Amino acid sequence: MANLDEARIDRAVLAVLSLTLHNGDRAWKTFDWDAMNRLHAKGFISDPVGTAKSVALTETGLAEAQRLALYLFGKEQRDMPVASVRAFLL
Repeated sequence: MANLDEARIDRAVLAVLSLTLHNGDRAWKTFDWDAMNRLHAKGFISDPVGTAKSVALTETGLAEAQRLALYLFGKEQRDMPVASVRAFLL
């Protein structure tokens, strides 16, 4: 995706890394399993359980991921309806 603010992305990645801290200062390079399972339960990704190192985004998940990327990291500020935020978080 073009036109994304890399500094905002870097800050978000650093924040997510803090969620997987262990042994004091070590962080896993993958995402939290509970979060991945919740995204799967919501229909955004394929089942994360298995030996594959990747998951497939569903059609809905891909559209939501792209919309969120633009909203969270876009260089141009975009408005996100409050109802969309609530629906995603529930």
